Amino acid sequence: MGQTLHHCRTNLGEQVKIAELNEREVDDAVGALTSLMEPFIMAVLGILIGGLVVAMYLPVFRMGSVV
Repeated sequence: MGQTLHHCRTNLGEQVKIAELNEREVDDAVGALTSLMEPFIMAVLGILIGGLVVAMYLPVFRMGSVV
């Protein structure tokens, strides 16, 4: 019984170390993915906002060329 309890505690300690290692790996992967996605998202937002601005001003420019 005592050996089984000691084995469970040792196994639990190893499992905690493995869980911490996995958590660090996941945090690193998420951080890397986030830093790669950020410029892409900024470019997409810039294109969308630029398209909206052009769509708003294009009719004004067309009216100016009619007169």
